[in-house]
Amino acid sequence: MVLRFPSLELVEKVYHTGPVEVPYVPGFLSFREAPNVLKAYEKLQQKPDIIMVDGHGIAHPRRMGIAAHIGVMLDMPSFGVAKQKLTGSFTEPDIAKGSINPLTDKSGDLLGEVIRSKDKVLPLFVSPGHRCDQATATRLTLACLRGYKLPEPTRLADHWAEEFKKELR
Repeated sequence: MVLRFPSLELVEKVYHTGPVEVPYVPGFLSFREAPNVLKAYEKLQQKPDIIMVDGHGIAHPRRMGIAAHIGVMLDMPSFGVAKQKLTGSFTEPDIAKGSINPLTDKSGDLLGEVIRSKDKVLPLFVSPGHRCDQATATRLTLACLRGYKLPEPTRLADHWAEEFKKELR
C-alpha cells in the first residue's frame, strides 16, 4: 500500500498471494514473509519514497529484522514499527502519547526507540532498517499516528489485508 505524506491519503493498494515455504521461527520472520512482500511491491505502479514495515529494523538479535531485510533487498529506505520487543533493554515510557525512551543493547548502543503511540497503551518499537536513521523513523512514525495504537500505514494495511482475504474466499 502506498500513502501520500503527510495527508496519509491512499494512493495505491495491491496484494500478492503465494505459498509460504518457510515455517515460522522466531527471529527469522523475513525468510517467511519477505518473498511475498517483495512480489506485492513489484505490482505497485507508484513506488514509495520510504517503506514502513510492521516488524523490526535493526532492533533484532542479528541487527537484520524484516524491515532491514526488505530495505536491503529493494535498496530502499526502510524502517520498522513493531508491537513487541525482540532484543534490547528499555525503561517504560511515560503513559502519555508521544513519550519516548531509547532501546539499547548490552553495550549501550541504540537499537531503536520505544514510543507510546496513544495514552495508556503498550508502546511500539521503532528502529531504522536500511538507508534510514532513527530520527527519521521516529519522526515519520509519530507523524503517522491518527488516534490509534498503530500508525496509519500499518493500521490500513491490516484493514486491507482482511478485505483482500474476504475477496479470495
